[in-house]
Amino acid sequence: MNVRISRRYVIIGLLLFAVTAVCCSKKSTVTPELSVSLSEIIFQPEGGATDVSIASNVNWSVSNPASAWLQVSQTSGNSGNAAVRVTTVPNNTGASRSAVLMINAGSSQVRRINIQQSGSLYPSYNISPAPADASGMGSNAVQLAAKFKLGWNIGNTMEAIGGETAWGNPLISESYIQAVKQQGFNAIRLPCSWDQHSDKATAKIQDDWLNRVKQVVQYCVNNDMYVLLNIHWDGGWLENNINRAKQDSVNAKQKAFWEQIATKMRDFDEHLMFASANEPAAENAEQMDVLSSYHQTFVNAVRSTGGRNSYRVLVVQGPSTNIEKSNELMNTLPVDAVKDRMMVEVHYYSPPQFCILMDGDASWGKMFYYWGAGHHSTIEPERNATWGEESEVDKSMSLMKTKFTGKQIPVILGEYGTYRRGNSRYVPKDLATHNDAVDYWLTYVTRQAIANGMKPFYWDTGGALDRRNNTVLDQRTMNALRAGGN
Repeated sequence: MNVRISRRYVIIGLLLFAVTAVCCSKKSTVTPELSVSLSEIIFQPEGGATDVSIASNVNWSVSNPASAWLQVSQTSGNSGNAAVRVTTVPNNTGASRSAVLMINAGSSQVRRINIQQSGSLYPSYNISPAPADASGMGSNAVQLAAKFKLGWNIGNTMEAIGGETAWGNPLISESYIQAVKQQGFNAIRLPCSWDQHSDKATAKIQDDWLNRVKQVVQYCVNNDMYVLLNIHWDGGWLENNINRAKQDSVNAKQKAFWEQIATKMRDFDEHLMFASANEPAAENAEQMDVLSSYHQTFVNAVRSTGGRNSYRVLVVQGPSTNIEKSNELMNTLPVDAVKDRMMVEVHYYSPPQFCILMDGDASWGKMFYYWGAGHHSTIEPERNATWGEESEVDKSMSLMKTKFTGKQIPVILGEYGTYRRGNSRYVPKDLATHNDAVDYWLTYVTRQAIANGMKPFYWDTGGALDRRNNTVLDQRTMNALRAGGN
């Protein structure tokens, strides 16, 4: 054999082998591809399960850093399609929790699923959700608000710490509701406490208290009165805790309470409305964001109970129920499954030196006894209002028309009022002018509220209408309110 020829064949063979090896190597190299159907899953406190689709052309695996409360049905797989179930256990910690599932395929393909679960300190009280029932619930928020004439607060009673009579008022009777109606009012705001009537460990509201509140609501509905039932100050557990640190625990209690209240009151027709809070102390955008979560929890809890609550008109409060702050900060309303069934609530006691400062001068202001054009005193000029008069009422009320009522979002003026000093330690020297000024403020504010599409509810704690014998104690106040409503 020719040595040169054999060497040539050896070289050719080696080259063919090398080419074949390279080709085979290229054929066996696959570019990993990976897709995951969800990038975020949000679970409720009671837990649940969600299915995720994983598609890959290579082997894949799941990294789960929260296996104590988060389970994944399949943690690895081969090429092809796979259905993976992600499950959470109930979160009774009172704090929200989160985790990130990492799905890896090869060294270059990574997908993340963000898992969030809100927390609850309490068991679920939505134990008997009912099918949606639209009977007797035909009015949307605008249509319902149009049925209100004048509104009346039964203050210092159902919200009294210590019980219904603890602040000096008698038990609410149906005859009292009838007396309010006879004075020209057809809507009642029922401030109500719940926390003091509940188990602190479980947030279970006492059955006797739920029954009593339902009885009072029934008095109103029996007499064709619209009634707004809220969670009032109630020790401040919500409205004094508008902050991130308390957000989870407040939302947990808000959910527990409203599930119970809404379930108990579910059979009332549209005469009954619910209000999320009273005067939540939010002062800035961050606190407004926290407050919005409390309102969203309220809406979700009520709607979840079903029945007529699926369509009930709900009322949410602006920050501190202050008109200017609401105009500035309340730029969205809670998400609601049913359209046009929400109102906004604000309050008005301005200027406070004339309306609510009753026990002498305060560090923030000097008591005013006289207010409005033609109602200043020459006898006691140092007590004339120096701000907050007609032009400022007009400006404030018009803000709500521009922000809400002009956009078909009704606004409840849930509290307002000013009160006479004649029976206090601080008696105006010009009492006749003072009483005229009180009448004028009541008429003027009532009229301007209505003119701007708002629905006014006067705050009374028993000073205008005697709750023991249902007689009028302050006829001038009644006349002034009715004059503003005409």
